[in-house]
Amino acid sequence: MRSTHSRRATATGALIAAAALLAVGAQTGAASAAPDNGTARTASASKANPGALAKQLSPSQRAELIREASASTAATAKKLGLGSQEKLVVKDVVQDNDGTTHTRYERTFAGLPVLGGDLVVQESKAGATESVVKASRATAAQLKAVGTVADIAPAVATKQALGAAKAAGSDKAEADKAPRKVVWMASGTPQLAYETVVGGLQEDGTPNALHVITDASTGAKLYEWQAIENGVGNTEYSGQVTLGTSGSSGSYNLTDTARGGHKTYNLNHGTSGKGTLFSGADDVWGDGNGSTPETAAADAHYGAAETWDYYKNVHGRNGIKGDGVGAYSRVHYGNNYVNAFWDDSCFCMTYGDGSGNAHPLTALDVAAHEMSHGVTSNTAGLNYSGESGGLNEATSDIFGTAVEFYANNATDKGDYLIGEKIDINGDGTPLRYQDKPSRDGISPDAWYSGIGNVDVHYSSGPANHFFYLLSEGSGAKTINGVSYNSPTSDGLPVTGIGRAKAEQIWFKALSTKFTSTTNYAGARTGTLAVAGELYGTTSAEYKAVQDAWAGINVGARSGGTDPDPGTGTVFENSTAVSIPDHGSAVTSSVNVTGRTGKAPSALKVGVDITHTYRGDLVIDLVAPDGSTYRLKNSSSSDSADNVKTTYTVNASSETANGTWKLKVQDVYSGDTGKINSFKLTF
Repeated sequence: MRSTHSRRATATGALIAAAALLAVGAQTGAASAAPDNGTARTASASKANPGALAKQLSPSQRAELIREASASTAATAKKLGLGSQEKLVVKDVVQDNDGTTHTRYERTFAGLPVLGGDLVVQESKAGATESVVKASRATAAQLKAVGTVADIAPAVATKQALGAAKAAGSDKAEADKAPRKVVWMASGTPQLAYETVVGGLQEDGTPNALHVITDASTGAKLYEWQAIENGVGNTEYSGQVTLGTSGSSGSYNLTDTARGGHKTYNLNHGTSGKGTLFSGADDVWGDGNGSTPETAAADAHYGAAETWDYYKNVHGRNGIKGDGVGAYSRVHYGNNYVNAFWDDSCFCMTYGDGSGNAHPLTALDVAAHEMSHGVTSNTAGLNYSGESGGLNEATSDIFGTAVEFYANNATDKGDYLIGEKIDINGDGTPLRYQDKPSRDGISPDAWYSGIGNVDVHYSSGPANHFFYLLSEGSGAKTINGVSYNSPTSDGLPVTGIGRAKAEQIWFKALSTKFTSTTNYAGARTGTLAVAGELYGTTSAEYKAVQDAWAGINVGARSGGTDPDPGTGTVFENSTAVSIPDHGSAVTSSVNVTGRTGKAPSALKVGVDITHTYRGDLVIDLVAPDGSTYRLKNSSSSDSADNVKTTYTVNASSETANGTWKLKVQDVYSGDTGKINSFKLTF
């Protein structure tokens, strides 16, 4: 939701509390994707550099790395140039096989949490800092001139938060606790604020955890986001499977001691507490019928086990937090509850029974989807709003698909369809399609400037599409009996690199490059950086990442070529032009000569602009007779860096020859940039 006080409605670095499978009711290039310089981390074009893959850490090894990092946070803060009142708090440590460590930090100022100040420091085995990835907008080296005395009472923030929750349809909204003071940094300029968390229930019965950020000086709302992320067993969806259980003859229960002690409970249509641990005299669970309480438990327990095994065996992650501790599952939530959700505050997955309490939402990819919200929360912490929220939701879809393929279950074969088994619409259709997201009638196939204003379950579409293109490539094909036909936004083909490589690239980017406010541009930068580390920057894998992003309208194709450059003549001006902050429009001109007749109906306008908040910019093409063609509007929610793309304009009414101009104006204050180049292809 856009701020009512400030146009800077970007995301927060607060830990995600929870997420739902269905809709209810940035990093902006900080990760380096520069060409590889032939270091030891360079890989061949066909095989991942084993040194750059994550090392499988035992809980004790991970705890020791966290202890070591925590012992040196003061030195790290000094090395990073942070101020005397700032401190770093270690959130997570990932170590690669070659000894490279990626330490994720939260930030505090005068003892207050800094929301949007999270960062990741990459160090070599020798301890040398190799890169620092900061949350979007967290560009200042030090926090300065931030007062810690509020001008408004906490009650003002509480009242506003309750009003926001009720306006969103929350039932019995109530503040979970008194507002806490924070430093809000996600808008670029640090300021004192209150964070209020509102509980109760959402419109459809999902628990509510609405976070509202209030300006501590004026009482105006700065931002809000929803932290509930909605996403032998005889199962309903996966057939007969082996479950990890505990007990002995005559007394068994659903406790999986081999997977961190994961337990599955029966809420028996309640909406609070853990419920009752499933137990029985025999070690057989369910009968394959969704109306039998144990069947949903078997599906959920199986899904949790397969998800645990996938993350451990494929990515070296020992449990959701990497600490070897299992989450727990709750089934039979509420009555006719058509959803499932992860809640980080209880570290648990919860499943409704669907319409008529007859179709539990416990399919394998749904279970993996929910647990993956927990992984995201405990790695990048992608804020569940705006573009970062879409990436968060897509991440759960991506790994829901990955787990489904990993399980290799004959009854539920791997596919690129989300929730196809639960048939929530009653017509045999999935919830979402990764090959062509728009098949659901809502999700976009490609990125566009206003996508941050779309519900996260649908703004996830382009990232889902990217993953499919990177895995399988574009065009028509059949996989495991399912037909796909994936398009690209530029009409050019993408060659896939295989799902296994795509999974490794996305997970490593999630755990070492993304931050709480990463947007689509930042995700491209992070995945390219990872592809370079794993395969080298001249590899087919690196090229495929570039092309898959271009296929959803994020960045250029490999080789720096524009989408569909055509065979015509290129007229270009590469003289840099500075763009003043909140100032007058500036122009870059090209003089077109030697053409006859009118301009093309599909004139290609290549734009290369660097700017630290591209939502500030309004961009027009000005024809020789002064006619203007709007290429890009401003958007207060588009916090990404830079505009590097090719626009297509129907200029067929214009005379080709003459002076064409690219006109750019920064309409908001706080950021600057420059036009690097402007070109027209006739």
